[in-house]
Amino acid sequence: MPVIKKPSARQPRPGDAATNQAAIFSQTRREHAREIAEDYVEAIADLVAETGEARVVDLAKRLGVTHVTVNRTIARLQRAGYVTAQPYRAIFLTKTGGSLAANCKSRHEIVVAFLRSLGVPERVAARDAEGIEHHVSPETLAAFERLLVKG
Repeated sequence: MPVIKKPSARQPRPGDAATNQAAIFSQTRREHAREIAEDYVEAIADLVAETGEARVVDLAKRLGVTHVTVNRTIARLQRAGYVTAQPYRAIFLTKTGGSLAANCKSRHEIVVAFLRSLGVPERVAARDAEGIEHHVSPETLAAFERLLVKG
């Protein structure tokens, strides 16, 4: 007969505060990873459009991170199917990465335009949109677009 251990006072039980908090933190980490992926594919698309290629050094400069951080993130994006890259070569978006970049750019532009329509200065609107674009729901984004068309 299997021995059933009783939960100790130190082990969280399902539904308790520690388990619930862990789930929230886990969700936050996943969302943060998604935001980083979106920032990278958008930056890669911009660099490819401007210079024909995206290099680690250029991404590091544009994103304000080290080349080590870029290399680690690019490896993760490769595993996720968003980019193709080889050591000491340019980085390019896959079809999936290109779609994500286009979607991110569109969301960013809509949020900037909406903020500008409220009278927010261009520089501030661009900076604020950088955070909002990752969290705005499709419904809210659609509402922004409707108001911009009416305006």
